[in-house]
Amino acid sequence: MQSFTMYQVDAFASRPFTGNPAAVLILDRPLEVRLMQAIAAENALSETAFVVGRDGAYDIRWFTPSHEAAFCGHATLAAAHVLASAYGAEGAMRFATQKVGALTVSRLPDGRYALDLPRLDPAPAEPPELFRRIFPGGWRRAVRNFENWFVEIESPEAVSAFQPPLQVIAETGETGLCITAAGGTTQTGEPVDFTSRYFCPGGGIDEDPVTGSTHASLAPFWAERLGRNDLTAFQASRRGGEIGVRVTQDRVILSGRAVTFMKAQIFPG
Repeated sequence: MQSFTMYQVDAFASRPFTGNPAAVLILDRPLEVRLMQAIAAENALSETAFVVGRDGAYDIRWFTPSHEAAFCGHATLAAAHVLASAYGAEGAMRFATQKVGALTVSRLPDGRYALDLPRLDPAPAEPPELFRRIFPGGWRRAVRNFENWFVEIESPEAVSAFQPPLQVIAETGETGLCITAAGGTTQTGEPVDFTSRYFCPGGGIDEDPVTGSTHASLAPFWAERLGRNDLTAFQASRRGGEIGVRVTQDRVILSGRAVTFMKAQIFPG
């Protein structure tokens, strides 16, 4: 019976039970899509990352419980943490993806990881009519990229207090919804430049605890508004997550910590 070693890592977290959990499998050969999807569904985490080493770099694919994801930042950080802490990888770890180009993760001297992502500036777009049901009190600005809507609302307190109508949001299909506001504080009371939350019930994720990929769009959105390229962010989910953000001409660098929660042997048959 075939078996695989699987790790569960809390990404953008300095201690267990915070940040965003992701499962990671480091493989010596690609698996069939059907099997990867079944493993991700069994895990019931927002993403499971499958990594295969190739020519000094790594191929990476991400699966939610219901479909293959085009892009996942926190599971990439989790994969880099497993490669560094369990497999002895050193220096910059380069990941080849199918849809968003090359990603690089480096371990910083203080133990954090720097995740180098493509800059995905969101663009103004006409919001769908169902936004009037999601935000009956209105919103300040709505923009979108290739996979998510980003909606600015009045305050970080409103972001934290938001009660998502998940059935309505699911009507957008696999398109996610990120709400955001300037300012806010972390769980320990440290001030941040912007706050967000992310929902994608149509893609099998009611609320994602900490979402790396959305910050590739949130970072340039807020850098333009706030007039600075180095920012701090907090994703105000129940678990919460702190993210450092730096914006360059064509990239976004996210920084955060990761901790291993579990190492398991799985037997998918």
